[in-house]
Amino acid sequence: MIEQFGRAGFLLLFAVAFPLLPIVASVVLGVFKIRPRKPDPVKESIYECGMVPIGNAQVRYNVRYYVFGLLFVIFDVEAVFLYPWAVTYRQLGLYAFVEVVLFLGILFVGYAYAWRKGAMEWK
Repeated sequence: MIEQFGRAGFLLLFAVAFPLLPIVASVVLGVFKIRPRKPDPVKESIYECGMVPIGNAQVRYNVRYYVFGLLFVIFDVEAVFLYPWAVTYRQLGLYAFVEVVLFLGILFVGYAYAWRKGAMEWK
């Protein structure tokens, strides 16, 4: 049993160290002034596929894009959870059916709440 947790611990250590090593290396190189830092107006300008930039790069997006995106992700994940259930439904029996009905009921309550709050309307 300890071997399984040891493997998981090793993977956890790797998952934490892998993104942190480049960040720490960049900070260390910046502290010792090894990292190049030559500001230039051309380097700091916005790049728009070779075109001359027009306007500011910091455009305010409507929050409804994010709400629609989050709702899509939620219901996409729901579909991912339903595939294994559909494959093994005959082996699992009535208990699995009750679990899925409960799962879909909770999702339906969330969907009805979002609909009621007007998250689905594009004004």
